[in-house]
Amino acid sequence: MDQVFEAILVSKPSFQAVGMRWEGTFEEAGEGGIRNVQTEMIRRLAEIRHVVRPETLLGLSYHHEGDSFVHYAALEVERVEQIPEGMTSVTVPALTYAKTEHKKGDNIDSSYTNIFAWIEKQGYPLHRGDVTHFELYPMAQDPYAKDPEFTIMIPVDSKA
Repeated sequence: MDQVFEAILVSKPSFQAVGMRWEGTFEEAGEGGIRNVQTEMIRRLAEIRHVVRPETLLGLSYHHEGDSFVHYAALEVERVEQIPEGMTSVTVPALTYAKTEHKKGDNIDSSYTNIFAWIEKQGYPLHRGDVTHFELYPMAQDPYAKDPEFTIMIPVDSKA
């Protein structure tokens, strides 16, 4: 039985985040590179001040060159103060996102294929800024979980 794909459009104002930067290829990410950074980030949560939603780990992905990209495992903060050693801050612009939930048991590639198909069907052009996608993970979830749950947010531009 096919399940019905659901997505919504949400706008999020600009925000700041503090976390750890990872850069690598999609292949390295698939081999667990990002999960290592997420694990370290979770271990060091107490070092970050002014956290807005301590129950949510952000995964922010940015364009880079060729097959590589930059990813931040981070937490949204009210303001940036005293960035812990080995961490950095990033400001995410106000954007509109196509948002969907990737649930346990779903195929991750299919979740991404479905959200991009939904965006195209709705007639929204992809946003051409630096942020390519944004994931929200439950902080309590093991980064190495074989069957994770998370929220996928793809930046789009409003219809012309």
